[in-house]
Order: sequence, then C-alpha cells, then structure tokens
Amino acid sequence: MGKTVGIRFKSGGKIYDFDCGAYVLQLGDAVIVETEQGLGFGTVAQLPSPQDAPSPAETAEPIAQTDDVPGTNEDSHLPEPQAFEDASPERLEPLKEMHPEEPSEKPGRQLKKVFRKATSEDFEQRQKNEEMEKQAHAFCVARIKELGLPMNLFSVEATFDASRLTFFFTADGRVDFRQLVKLLVKNFHVRIEMRQVGIRNQAKMCGGLGRCGREFCCSSFMEKFDPVSIRMAKDQGLSLNPTKISGQCGRLMCCLTFENQVYQELRAQFPAMGKVVQTKEHTGKVVRLNFLRQRISLRVEEDREVEVGLDEIIKP
Repeated sequence: MGKTVGIRFKSGGKIYDFDCGAYVLQLGDAVIVETEQGLGFGTVAQLPSPQDAPSPAETAEPIAQTDDVPGTNEDSHLPEPQAFEDASPERLEPLKEMHPEEPSEKPGRQLKKVFRKATSEDFEQRQKNEEMEKQAHAFCVARIKELGLPMNLFSVEATFDASRLTFFFTADGRVDFRQLVKLLVKNFHVRIEMRQVGIRNQAKMCGGLGRCGREFCCSSFMEKFDPVSIRMAKDQGLSLNPTKISGQCGRLMCCLTFENQVYQELRAQFPAMGKVVQTKEHTGKVVRLNFLRQRISLRVEEDREVEVGLDEIIKP
C-alpha cells in the first residue's frame, strides 16, 4: 500500500497530496515533486499516511490563487481574473480560469509522486529563480509605466524549471496587457502568464503585520478565505467603524470568523435585544448584551439602566 504525504508550496498555502513512494520524509523536508506544470519545489507539511486514510489535503496540482472567494465581503465586488500565456508574441490565447479551491484533477485519479528529496543543486536553482523573479518584476514595472497601464504589479513567480513566469497584479477593471506580454516574452523568452487577483490574495502573497501586531493570518496559516460578513461584527458587539473591523487589505478582518461560532452559541443563551425580561428585583427591556461576562443591561425606567447576570433572569 502506498503512502500519501502533504506538500505545501508556499508559506500559508494549500496542502496537496502526493505519493511519497519509498522515501522516508519528515515535517519540513524539502522535496521535488511531479506536477502538471513539471517539477515543483515544496516542503513536507503533513507526515506520510496510508493512501486510503482521510486527509485534509487536496489531491490536486498546485495552481495560482486567482481571486477572493465569492461572498467573502459584502463590500467587495472585484472584476473576474484574467490570465493569458504565450510562448511567442504573435499568439495570445485566454486560459480557462479555475477557482483556487477547486481540484484540477478528477476524484480518484492517481496521485503524482515525490520525485526526490531536494539537493543542494535544487536550492541553487531555487535561488536563481528568485533572482529571475526580481529582475522580471523590475522590468515589468518599468514597462507598465511606459505603457500607462492601470494595474498594480506586486509579485512575480517562476516555475522550478524557469520555463514560465507568472505576474500577479491588481486592477480596478479589466486591463488590455497584450502589448506588455509581447515585451515580456521578447525579453525573457519564456512562457508568460498574467493573473489579476483580489486585494485579499495580494495581502496573502505579500504578507505583513496586522493591527494586532502579528503576521497576517492569511499568509501565516490560513489555507483558504472563509466568508466574512458585517453580521459577524454585529453579533460580536464590535464597533461598525470600517477602520476598526477592516484588515490591512481594506476588507473585513478574517479573524471575525474565528470566534463567530462561539458567539452564536452564547447568543442562543441570551434573550433578544428589546425583549422585556424579569428578575427578582427588576423588570426591564434588554438594551445591551455582554456575552463574555454573561451580563445583561436592562432599561428599567426612562433614564435608568441596571446590569444583571444571565443567571438572574427569570425564565417564563
């Protein structure tokens, strides 16, 4: 029976299942794996386990994340991502877009294999790729300014064999970058792919520090974006000031989802806002709820409020 190992290609990225074969792998080991785009460089994120055992990783090939998950923010309505690739300046064909969470393989398809453990030559190749990415980024930014394109380039990624460069950018609308692609192909002589992504994906790929002083959740451990709504902030009794409940990306903070289920369970134990309740000493209308302290504020008179414990409420 073969064994499945979880491989991660980016920090905080999705984990993909691969057949580890006869290799004995430990967490953090660098490996070279087979992908649909050729060989890829990744690290072991989940220890090998029997292939018939359940695993949270996807049996899919790594693909670039393209945009925010639909419905993740009530105020985000970004244009659909664009992607083009070409090996010659004369031909430009649109690529079929795929949601980042959808598998690129059919269920039950045989897993790709771990090709080998990474060697010193592989680390050198990875370093060369990083230098190539820096050069490509600087060149592309200069060409964008020359062409006057309304786009913000923030990252460039090269495949392990340096046969393809993927340029990630954000823009308010769709961008005609055909002339830009021709200049990139002419300069680097590799396949060029342009991907327009949402602002949340930009924050995930670039990283940074949040208002809490810690590294972005999306770039450190979150593998996907869960839906976030303003209702979560209301349920948690937070101020609806956008500057206080928005992250560095300008969208609602992802951490609103972390405690949302707990607040929903706590809210089920409390009376609804505006309901008239009774205690041994008071009868009043519920005006505020403090879930963490298990306290309720009641308006007992026109200008008088009292705070009582949840256990003091007389249930009908």
